[in-house]
Amino acid sequence: MVVRRYWVEMLYQVVKPVFSALAEGQLKATMPVETAHPRPRDHVSHLEAFGRALAGVAPWLATSGLDEEEAALRDEVLGWARQGLRMACDPKSPDYMSFAGTSGDDNRQPLVDAAFLAHGILRAMPVLWPGLDTETQGLVIKAVKQCRVIVPNYNNWLLFAAMIETFLYSIGSDSDYLRIDVALRQHEAWYLGDGMYGDGPLFHWDYYNSYVIQPMLLDIVETMAGINPVWDKLSEDIRMRARRYAAVQERLIAPDGSFPVIGRSICYRNGAFQLLAQMALRDDLPPDLTHAQVRGALTAVIRRTLGAPGTFDSAGWLTLGLAGHQPGLAESYISTGSLYLCTVGFLPLGLPPEHPFWTSAAAAWTSQRIWAGDDMKADKAFDRNIVD
Repeated sequence: MVVRRYWVEMLYQVVKPVFSALAEGQLKATMPVETAHPRPRDHVSHLEAFGRALAGVAPWLATSGLDEEEAALRDEVLGWARQGLRMACDPKSPDYMSFAGTSGDDNRQPLVDAAFLAHGILRAMPVLWPGLDTETQGLVIKAVKQCRVIVPNYNNWLLFAAMIETFLYSIGSDSDYLRIDVALRQHEAWYLGDGMYGDGPLFHWDYYNSYVIQPMLLDIVETMAGINPVWDKLSEDIRMRARRYAAVQERLIAPDGSFPVIGRSICYRNGAFQLLAQMALRDDLPPDLTHAQVRGALTAVIRRTLGAPGTFDSAGWLTLGLAGHQPGLAESYISTGSLYLCTVGFLPLGLPPEHPFWTSAAAAWTSQRIWAGDDMKADKAFDRNIVD
């Protein structure tokens, strides 16, 4: 259980500054907003930090069967998360966050991070939502509904609008099914083959299939199961494609835990492997992947990214970069709050300690085996209509 302890301690180290400060109404007062460009992000960075951190920590908050030490840490973070939701959504709070946005591209960002916040609540639903008092629940609902005035971009942003409506459906509030339908149908149209979707009409070399697209598709269709037969028909293809993409992601992790530095938003660090982490959490890995090799690969990525010198500032906040402090890697929309999407690489902590993901003996992952000289079968493209 040494590896699980390392994961817990690292996740706790990442989220503690955000959650503890917000619970006290001190997030805006204490969180630095580092940017690499003059584009101001102070108005959005705090919601980014909270929404993204919650999306990643959520499955752990709902885990049972923990030992006393881990349970104490989990309960502390859960308490902060509940209080943080109140602070973020209460107009009287010093940390009240803007969910409606304003005109202009720079000010539509709240749609993105309200969706991550909604995704986090959905992932921790059994423990997080029922633990809120009725007034706080109402404030959260009112806050996320403000995002309906924001028109999403014609790309993965469609899923942010859909995720908010999915969350509202899950708690029995009114939900705009059209926003969900448009997102699902468009991503079906943007499917390119071999487990990959375009981020809009065109393919981009980046990790957005993992940062956003496939994890949200999975949770949307499963939460909305039975509502629309068209969505239900899409769900199995979405799952099959996710298995293929998980296999690809595992192969992208080099023997030393590094991975190709390709595309935008690379400062999300190990968050690039959210989909692989989510398939492990779902116990739905491809047949050729074992729990042990995925655990080893993801642990190596965590160590190479979050363990790099310069990753945290002197007060414990994340800094811009992939393997240390590297502000040159940050796009104009990246700031301190954006970086907390790294937490989605920790989703398997939602599996209990006795699960084989944690208990199975260590095993090399694919790139380790191949580059060590092991003879393995060749990788093949995925097509559900072809049986090899």
